[in-house]
This record gives sequence, C-alpha cells and structure tokens, in this order.
Amino acid sequence: MGLAAAKKMPKAQRRDQLLSIALDIVRDEGTDALTLGHVAEKAGVSKPIAYEHFGTRSGLLIALFEQLDQQQIDQLAAAIAEAPKRLEDVARVVSDAYMACYQSIGAEWSSISAALRGDEVMDEIQCGLIDSYVDLYCSILAPYTKITADDLRLRCVGIVGAAEAISREMIRDKLEEKAAAAVLQSLIVTWLSK
Repeated sequence: MGLAAAKKMPKAQRRDQLLSIALDIVRDEGTDALTLGHVAEKAGVSKPIAYEHFGTRSGLLIALFEQLDQQQIDQLAAAIAEAPKRLEDVARVVSDAYMACYQSIGAEWSSISAALRGDEVMDEIQCGLIDSYVDLYCSILAPYTKITADDLRLRCVGIVGAAEAISREMIRDKLEEKAAAAVLQSLIVTWLSK
C-alpha cells in the first residue's frame, strides 16, 4: 500500500488498523519489537501518522491494552444477555468468560502489562480496570444475591483476585480451562448464596 492510498483511510479506521498490526507484532515478535516506527512501516504509513494516533510507545501499548479489555467486556456482556437468569448460570458465564479471555489473550495481555510496568499512567489504568471489574461483577451479580451492597462489593473484590490467581494456575498448565472456570463458578455461587 502506498502512502497516498494509506492517507485516504478514515482516522478511526486507521487507528483500528494500527492497533491490529500492533497486536500482531506483540504476538509474533514480542513487545520489545513494538515501536511506533515498526507499526507505521507494517501499515505502509509514515511514522508521524502513528505518532499522531498514540503519541508515544506507552500510548500505543495502553491503547492496545484498553482495546483488548473492551473486547472482553463486550463479549461478557453479550454472553450475560443470553444466560438464564439464575446465580449458577450467571456465575458459569462469568467464570467461563474470564478463563476463555486468559486463554485467548492472556499471553499478549501479560506481555503488554509487563512492558508498561512502572508507567505511571498504566498503573492508574490498571487500578481503574480492577475497580471497573469489581463494579461490573457487582452489577451482574447483584440481582442474584441477598447480601448487602457493601458485602457484595467486598466479595467481588475477592472474586476478581481469585479469578486472577486461578487463571495464573491455568496458564501454568496446573488446571484445565474447564476446571478453572468450574472452581471460579463454585466460589462465586458459594460466596453469594444466602
């Protein structure tokens, strides 16, 4: 693709293209190979176009991290909408989605996160993500429990932490995906049944 043809792409579409290329680079070459110049070269655009979209390498990594996160949230929301409206079923959907997410993007997610370790903006984003997961789980699970809102929030903090720990065991090949999801589902049901 020549530079003239590349310039005709709408800005939002170009950003999506650059993020897709960035994810391919992370998967194929690792985060050390991910630079704005490398992404621009693979996209057939000039470096200033990549810099215009992301500003810095950290900006690119953060945008990629946020895009992966939003895709998983969207998939969870769609699965929840289709699930039967019982605690056991909703807990299964949440658990299956969490473990499937780790299986599908866990390596890239971890690589991007590690590449941004110590970045002040990323630290804030990661704290915000944990809070948003807790809020999301509270909103999903609240209709299926009689515990107080404060207790639900604390238990959802524990659920998010447990999900992270269980998924690490799965990634280390100590648990099958189905078993990991079943453990998390059991924990959610047990903690929220009253």
